[in-house]
Amino acid sequence: MNVLIIEDEELAVRKLTRLLGEVDPTLQVVGTVASVRASVEWLQTHPAPDLILMDIELADGQSFEIFERTTVAAPVTFTTSYDECALQAFKVNRIDYLLKPIKRHELEASLAKHRRLHNQPEAAPPVAIDALMHQLRQQIQPTETRRRFLVRHLSQWVPVEVTDIAYFHSAEGVSWFRTRTEQRFSVDYTLDELEATLDPAQFFRVNRHFIVGIGAVQQVHPYFSHRLRLTLKTSADEEVLVSRERTTDFKKWMGK
Repeated sequence: MNVLIIEDEELAVRKLTRLLGEVDPTLQVVGTVASVRASVEWLQTHPAPDLILMDIELADGQSFEIFERTTVAAPVTFTTSYDECALQAFKVNRIDYLLKPIKRHELEASLAKHRRLHNQPEAAPPVAIDALMHQLRQQIQPTETRRRFLVRHLSQWVPVEVTDIAYFHSAEGVSWFRTRTEQRFSVDYTLDELEATLDPAQFFRVNRHFIVGIGAVQQVHPYFSHRLRLTLKTSADEEVLVSRERTTDFKKWMGK
């Protein structure tokens, strides 16, 4: 079975690829793409895969836009961090999904279902996608936000309050956060998973690699290509940029 992964976070891609290999070593990941634009280009220039595992929130928009720009001829299983209320929309429209963080037994069940229906037209028709988009916008409710993390420090575990965190960063398959007092701790979550549980009034996903706390932003500077560059109150190993697609929402968030 050939599988295409549409996911904008490197750590999530690695985890999913590893799980697929554990569940079925004969599966072949034929491509990984991180944006709506790249997904459309891939689908238009490659044979249809047997299955697409598709995240909803991508680097340049929501993956639903892919269906508006090109024909998706393969069956799709969405991967999502939405809460149970929103997931009802998937169930009503009979669209397959996997809830993040993806568990091995759930992935096994999803693949088994796909194989059973392999000879049937399984790809969700456009009308079902349209209905899903409409219902998600109405049904998505805020989940209970995380208040603290339990992290490893030397030979012990210590709790860190979310209010003490300046930002989260993900690079080379590793996620970590820096506190306002310049302490750094690793966490076993992707940024997608973190974003789904953090208070959106206090934290903002500025790009594929950073989630920043509102209290950590010291200055905001105009940058190339309609982006913004942030000066934080704590140190950062690289420039923290607000992507062009998120600039407008970031300004609204900062001004609340």
